Amino acid sequence: MMTEAAMHGQPIWHAPAGTVLGWHDGPVDRATGIRYARAARLATPRPVGDANEPLQATSWSPACPQAPVPLLDEAVGSSIGKLPVDEDCMRVSVTVPAGTEPDAGLPVMVWLHGGSYVSGAGDAPFYDPSTLVAEQNVVVVNVTYRLGLFGYLGDGKTSPANLGLLDQIEALRWVHRNISAFGGDAANVTIFGQSAGGDAAAHLMIAEGTRGLFRRAIVQSAPFGLMKSRSKMNAVMSRTVSGLAPDAHWEEVTSAQSTVEKAAARFGLKGQMPFGVQYGHPPLPAEKDLDAAWREVAPEVEVLVGYTTREVALFAAAVPVLLKRLEKPKRDPALEQLVVKPLTKRIYGTGAKAFASRHAAAGGNVTGYVLSYGNEEHPLNAAHIAELPLLFPSSAWEGAPSALGLSLNDMQERGRLLRAQWAEFARGGTVSSLPEIGFRVLS
Repeated sequence: MMTEAAMHGQPIWHAPAGTVLGWHDGPVDRATGIRYARAARLATPRPVGDANEPLQATSWSPACPQAPVPLLDEAVGSSIGKLPVDEDCMRVSVTVPAGTEPDAGLPVMVWLHGGSYVSGAGDAPFYDPSTLVAEQNVVVVNVTYRLGLFGYLGDGKTSPANLGLLDQIEALRWVHRNISAFGGDAANVTIFGQSAGGDAAAHLMIAEGTRGLFRRAIVQSAPFGLMKSRSKMNAVMSRTVSGLAPDAHWEEVTSAQSTVEKAAARFGLKGQMPFGVQYGHPPLPAEKDLDAAWREVAPEVEVLVGYTTREVALFAAAVPVLLKRLEKPKRDPALEQLVVKPLTKRIYGTGAKAFASRHAAAGGNVTGYVLSYGNEEHPLNAAHIAELPLLFPSSAWEGAPSALGLSLNDMQERGRLLRAQWAEFARGGTVSSLPEIGFRVLS
């Protein structure tokens, strides 16, 4: 309990998984790098047993090994910062308001990071939830899971598919069993994620074994338009990497990933994001059964789903000749009308609206949104990841192009409205339009 923690000079939690020793960090207390599962390479995760000795939860979770992604690294400064890298990366980090008592019953928000299923980490510095936690009086759990060839490519015969998704499910089971010890309400869990993390949140809704593990889902900028009819592409990808030795060093695996991505490139737009969930493999239904599965679960999960108005500007800006045409005052209206606007609609907007419509028609509680926040003079105005500096303000964003030139104070103050909306949704409240930051609720 926290009284004992004060005596020891650090927060201590007595959870079913074991006694957890964390650390104070200003307005929040943290328990970082807690293992929720183990797995050999290309094997399904298995939950860890309860600890007999105190768990030292004072180090950041390692990132899954990953190849550099120049686009994302340039947009945010680094996809993982200075985190260590380890295949044994299945960890969660819990952040609570400082001094939270075990019986506080606070809303729980479980963060699933994005990065096209090939990059990023739960504890990457630009996903620091401390402001959200302290300001909104919620508990946030950051999840790290396997990526790329380690987590999102399997033929179902020689290796399982959807390992990263299975990791996330084990993390949610850990949260369900242990979070009340940290002052969270296990019956009031909201999963939220952006990009690949948003896509993961949507698919966790219909994954086998997730019923009762969360009550709400926030689906931010999920690339719905890229996720169907991928079986042929996945088969080609599996064949491309079939010669890789099972015990190859992780650097060989991440190097081979570029060859796999090149093989996927001939499959058009979806080949630009070749890794992802695979339908018809545990824990997901066959592709033909997706619609029915989401309809079935609709009454059980409340949903907030949406996208930014210029998602594709982030990817267009990675092409030098297009970047010049995105910059004010010479922004090319033809590029906006022929590339940014239609591809944003095709990849993100149409799918988000359809997801919301189906959920509502099936009896679910759903709110759709669009976000046009940003500096209109900046080429990345309202682009993919534009909301993240508002949700997770920290010095890690300062100087990153995707922060749109905002200072940390700007992120803190302008983002307060958006953070309040996310937390209000997690508490079971109503989300409202915010003209001040270009956040609009769809009717």
